[in-house]
Amino acid sequence: MLVETKARIGVFSIALGAYLPQFPQLVPEFEGQYAEFKKLIPDTVEIVDGGIVTTKELAMEAGDKFRAADVDLVILQLLTYATSYNMLPAVRDLDVPVVLVNIQKMKAPDYANTDIPTWLGTLYANGAVGEMVADLERAGKRHAVITGVAEGGDPELEAEIADWCKAAQVRRRFRDTNLAQIGRPYPGMMDLYIDETNLYHRMFLYTKQFDWEKMWAIADNITDEDAIRAKAQDILDTFDIEGVDTVEPLWEMAKYVVAFEQWVKDEKIAFVASHYDGFAQGKAGVLDSMLIPAFSMLIKQGVACAVEGDIKVSMAMSILKTISGMGQLSEMYSIDFNEDICIIGHSGSGDAAISEKKPTMKIVPVFHGKTGGGYLTQFYPHLGPVTYLGITQDRDGHFKFVVAEGVNEPGPIFTFGDTNMRTRFTCGAKEFNNRWAEAGPTHHMAAASGRHIDTILKVAKIFNVPVDIVTR
Repeated sequence: MLVETKARIGVFSIALGAYLPQFPQLVPEFEGQYAEFKKLIPDTVEIVDGGIVTTKELAMEAGDKFRAADVDLVILQLLTYATSYNMLPAVRDLDVPVVLVNIQKMKAPDYANTDIPTWLGTLYANGAVGEMVADLERAGKRHAVITGVAEGGDPELEAEIADWCKAAQVRRRFRDTNLAQIGRPYPGMMDLYIDETNLYHRMFLYTKQFDWEKMWAIADNITDEDAIRAKAQDILDTFDIEGVDTVEPLWEMAKYVVAFEQWVKDEKIAFVASHYDGFAQGKAGVLDSMLIPAFSMLIKQGVACAVEGDIKVSMAMSILKTISGMGQLSEMYSIDFNEDICIIGHSGSGDAAISEKKPTMKIVPVFHGKTGGGYLTQFYPHLGPVTYLGITQDRDGHFKFVVAEGVNEPGPIFTFGDTNMRTRFTCGAKEFNNRWAEAGPTHHMAAASGRHIDTILKVAKIFNVPVDIVTR
């Protein structure tokens, strides 16, 4: 990622304080279990350690730490039975989900040889979880429950924890970085229009406005020939370019990519939504002609770049890039009624990570529906499972995710230079189109290889937005 972010996860465990003087051996037992539990949290996130909580006062101290760190998520390990006052003060003032991890140390009891402290310390599971959820509900807190076992390892439990941490990364990325709006949305595409103040309040994402005049001059001071040459080689390594096999023809493009990379770092930008509707002459024409591959190089490095000024799809692209490593701009293209599949894709910038073979670049005289002409890129998405994510708003400005999973199949695609996928949906092509449209998304969506709805549901819970699942 050109701009790195790291989610902050509040982690603590709870046990009933009354047990400890009765059974002092539980203290080292719980300390050991908690230390092992924290090892399950991936090192891609930052742990804000609330410790082992056995009293209301310790819960308040943990809550102070979590608020001061502005945590993106709280993960709570239930060591044994505990009352809800061990939990509530730690999370009362937070607006993030609480993931209750109900993890039992031993797989099964040795019934004949289990005494009370052994039961309470290594075999007590589930007794407090319902109590915790009941009180989280009454407090208006979002929550989730994961149950598993420590003995012998539990891949499903570990995968769920890792999935929640991925979802938390999305919140931190939205919170710590900025969105660059260059120009304005494509005229008349009113589904793309957005209230940037409402966006900040509801999704934490701050918008920085940039004029194209500044972008035309962005590479004027780039003079490091070694950096330009290395970036030109990077472009050549990323794309098969029609009629180009040396770095020299890519020199000007590489200068702009180097400049954009520095701009992204300086402004802490993780999202770009741009549209140019000028005369494409002089310096404006130079940049316009190479903007698609330049932004594709940014997408490759984790900056979600959306065409036509679509802020909402840049958010969707960033979500998928963060949780899956790829985020491709898409929209409905056609239906092959003979094959009962949807043709989905887009012209413009794309993500090399989604392409199963080296993407191609060629020059076209006209960008259809837009000003000018120049370099067009085409990516070749992986066959197999694929996830689509759209983001939309209701009349009151509330955001909503629209998601679907399908399967990309082999077969012919269009050859005029746009990225295309042949996607089959379990509900059929016609019904998918009906359901997707009825969900009211914008005409753009993001795509990523693989099945990611379960992780997107976690992202939605963190942001407290509803999700329409069109098909799986």
